[in-house]
Amino acid sequence: MERVKPIQRNASARAAEQESYRPDLVTDEEPKYLRRQKPVDIRRKKLGGKPWSFYRRVFVWTVAGTALITAGYFGRRYALYSPQVLLVRPDQIDVSGNHIVAREEIQKLFLHDRNHSVLSIPLETRRGQIQEIPWVEEASVQRILPNRLRVEITERTPVAFFRNGNELTLIDAHGVLLERTEGEDFHFPIVTGMSENLAREEREKRMQVYQEFMKSIDLVKPGSSERVSEADLGNPRDLCAVLTGFGSEGNAPAITVHFGQGEFTGKYRTLVENFTQWQANAGPVHAIDLRYSKQVVVNPDTSAPVARAK
Repeated sequence: MERVKPIQRNASARAAEQESYRPDLVTDEEPKYLRRQKPVDIRRKKLGGKPWSFYRRVFVWTVAGTALITAGYFGRRYALYSPQVLLVRPDQIDVSGNHIVAREEIQKLFLHDRNHSVLSIPLETRRGQIQEIPWVEEASVQRILPNRLRVEITERTPVAFFRNGNELTLIDAHGVLLERTEGEDFHFPIVTGMSENLAREEREKRMQVYQEFMKSIDLVKPGSSERVSEADLGNPRDLCAVLTGFGSEGNAPAITVHFGQGEFTGKYRTLVENFTQWQANAGPVHAIDLRYSKQVVVNPDTSAPVARAK
């Protein structure tokens, strides 16, 4: 049997075969589309180093600011100079709450505001000027657009006549002196013992005592304050009142009563309950002193006996 001899390859063939299987050659021959490509960054162009969104915002704010400035300018001109907002006639000022104070007296305070916009009128200043009118206790001033004003006042309420020397004026609970007006019929007691030179704060304190006295005697017997014809407030520690209508006779003379500085309800009750008895014991009564505790002095200027109160 014949042996098969291996085929002998020459050296050049083997070298060519090895060369065909070199790894680096295989790698170089791979198609480039199989490789993973690195993404390329695409940058937008910037103007002056700023993004376009920045310039858009600047443009929008510029347009908005210009529009606001323009609107403010024309709005201010309309509010200050338009004929529709000018105060030109007195009847554009509505006044309410006045009874004693004349409407014209208030309207003349706005003369300097004629032909001016109602929006430029200093309301607080005008309110202060209105409250300087003696009969005005409180005032308010409001704008009613487009071209009107509303004035509301509260007038003072007099509570007594005030004797100022030989003249009689009116006075309210705060000690403010008021001129008497024509056509008004007031029925008040007369307060004395004070002058117009006395500080208003002090007059107010004494008028508060007077008000307390009038309310206290009405609590004892309704309508008693109508018997008071005069009240002397000269002594802060002694309210001295002149009363009428006491006694059995209809034409009984007035009596002067010293009430001291407090407890008016109890003292007046003592007077009402015991006057008839005092009159029977002491005869005609023209003065009574109630300032002492638990005792009453009848007709002190004639040394009448001291009567003990109930």
